Amino acid sequence: MQRKQTVKYILFDLLAAMLSWVALFLFRKSFMERVPADLILDATFSDANFWLGLAAIPAGWLILYTIQGTYRNVLRKARTKELLDTLLGTLIGAIVIFFLLLIDDNIATYRNHYQPFLFLLGTHFLLTYIPRLTITSQTAHRVHTRRLGFPTLVIGSKKKAFQTYLDLENQETYSGNLFVGFVTVNGEIEPQLQSVMPHLGSIADLRSLIDKHAVEEVIIAVENYEQEKINEILRSLNTCGDLIIKITPDARDLIIGSVKQESIFHSPFIVINNRLMAEWQYSVKRIADIVLSLLAMIVLSPVYLITAIIVRCTSPGPIFYAQERVGYHGKPFRMHKFRSMYIDAEQAGPALSKDNDPRITPFGRFMRKVRLDEIPQFYNVLKGTMSIVGPRPERQFYIDQIVKRAPEYLLLQRVKPGITSWGQVKYGYASNVDEMIERLRYDLLYLDNMSITTDLKIMVYTAKIIVQGRGK
Repeated sequence: MQRKQTVKYILFDLLAAMLSWVALFLFRKSFMERVPADLILDATFSDANFWLGLAAIPAGWLILYTIQGTYRNVLRKARTKELLDTLLGTLIGAIVIFFLLLIDDNIATYRNHYQPFLFLLGTHFLLTYIPRLTITSQTAHRVHTRRLGFPTLVIGSKKKAFQTYLDLENQETYSGNLFVGFVTVNGEIEPQLQSVMPHLGSIADLRSLIDKHAVEEVIIAVENYEQEKINEILRSLNTCGDLIIKITPDARDLIIGSVKQESIFHSPFIVINNRLMAEWQYSVKRIADIVLSLLAMIVLSPVYLITAIIVRCTSPGPIFYAQERVGYHGKPFRMHKFRSMYIDAEQAGPALSKDNDPRITPFGRFMRKVRLDEIPQFYNVLKGTMSIVGPRPERQFYIDQIVKRAPEYLLLQRVKPGITSWGQVKYGYASNVDEMIERLRYDLLYLDNMSITTDLKIMVYTAKIIVQGRGK
């Protein structure tokens, strides 16, 4: 359903972009170039710029909307937000088209500058917003009439959980929660709750249950004496994908204003936002990852070749080394590096590198100082398993040890791991679990300050470390 709805939005946006371009061209021919009415179509269709724009401009609009995050979670769009997002997107796109295409027009007066701009702004907005509003309204109607819903898991098993269920089921406007079941926090169960939805397990089973039932929304409805478990629950949920997480408020939450009301007809909740940046920043980050990785692989191709030859000539074994690491949302992937150690370096089991590590080859020490061994990871970035900037991925063997002492480590799995990170810049490579935990605080700080600007700063400092050869 999600994919079908997304295709609808894209097709109607594409059609709106094409029609608004046609309308703009006809407007310019008629009111600016003063072409006679009976010759307007011939003048338009014989203009090469018309066909060039008809092919390129709609694609540009779709790219802008994708960066804006228009096609994410299309089944949950709110009509008010749809209006504001369409206005903003149209304004940005119209300004870009104006400065790229319209400002160089031969004009009689400056009035002819803003006329086509306002015409494009108004026409494109109406042609785009009306179909979007129609699709969004139809979807909202399906939700409110219970023909469409979102798999929801309740965490809690006592009176508050049952009351939350009743509130959501009896609210004036149905919010679309399809309850797949509930899990217990301390083992106690309210019989009335079990009569309306199945008991699926405990909070220890969260990850498997969310995957099994394709859960999209989690509602935490624990009793006051279970409040200390909320942090543990949130840590587990943060590794389970882009869930919508809601917590039932108490009187204190209502007083201090931490409750978010989604609609005047819906029940109030504290909503935990799993997205650490604005949608457009996620899009820009991914685009930058792709562009910079391609550029790096092209520019550094001689370095790849020379490094590969030296690795091959200085020690027996393969040129590249692939190792399983744990990445985004706890999913394992194969991370690639130039081999910097002798073969069979871990025959005795997993071990972290340290100063004067005898397992590292002489050339491997140099590669690590200037981070040369890391450059094959641009391939991982292109694949989407890594980002240029993000917490360094670790092996499950070490994650299990870290989590026993610092369970907040799992929060790092909210983002893609990176080639470089705040922890790498401030601390460097870790040679034992204690140092991993020490470095963790810098990576957690990155989550709190995650932005395109922060990524740029980290890349600049990484480049400085490489030039100075201060890696280890």
